[in-house]
Amino acid sequence: MAGFFSGPIKHEAPEPLEGPVVATVTGGTILWFVLFLVQLPFYGWFADHGHTWWLWTFLAGGGLGLYGIWFVRKREAAIKRAAAAEPAAE
Repeated sequence: MAGFFSGPIKHEAPEPLEGPVVATVTGGTILWFVLFLVQLPFYGWFADHGHTWWLWTFLAGGGLGLYGIWFVRKREAAIKRAAAAEPAAE
């Protein structure tokens, strides 16, 4: 398998899928925060078994999700601005 990734590209990459990106990222962010809040009452069990990193992973996922929401909203606004600035195809 030593040259598996070498050589010229034989086809172009497909177009990225578009969809309800903001809603998807928002839903995922809410899920991360809900998972954190649901697990929080069991902090003692997690601490006793050395699994407190689970809680902080859920919290980090929610925090990164907030950044993701900001990012995809700005991206979507930029796409709309770019589409509005293009001359109409006739």
